[in-house]
Amino acid sequence: MNELLIIGAGGFARETAQAVRDAGDLKLLGHLDDDTSLHGTEVDGVPVLGGCDLVHDCSAAQVVICVGNPRDYASRARLVRRLGLAGDRYATVVHPTAAVSSTSHVGPGSVLLAHCALTAAVRVGAHVAVMPHVVLTHDDVVGDFATLASGARLGGGARLERGAYVGAGALVR
Repeated sequence: MNELLIIGAGGFARETAQAVRDAGDLKLLGHLDDDTSLHGTEVDGVPVLGGCDLVHDCSAAQVVICVGNPRDYASRARLVRRLGLAGDRYATVVHPTAAVSSTSHVGPGSVLLAHCALTAAVRVGAHVAVMPHVVLTHDDVVGDFATLASGARLGGGARLERGAYVGAGALVR
């Protein structure tokens, strides 16, 4: 079983940890977070092992970056750059209730949470956060580092640029 480190210990990281537990295909080692007040604690029963740079000491573990700040949506992209990890280090986390068609593709480092759906020929880039109950329909393309908040729905052929944010319940056609 592959081992996984989650970068971040906030809400998105906690949701991702639950998806990892529910899927059961990765061994979750813990969270890494630069907030020193969290080091040595547990978040929802998952240990916070230390700062983000510890990822370099655990070279066998896969990684998913789960930071997201409504005041700074570029934080995930900056952290990927800062860590400088090879692309094959990044895991893709898909909750077992997510429906992903065989013609769809999800990039490395992306997270699909509970009850989201990718219908046909959907392309999700790298390090994308897809929250619960998001629906992506035929031929949608979601750029790297995008965030789709819970309940967002994209009509067929929609295109989201790198780093885009789509708010909760949004309908995009």
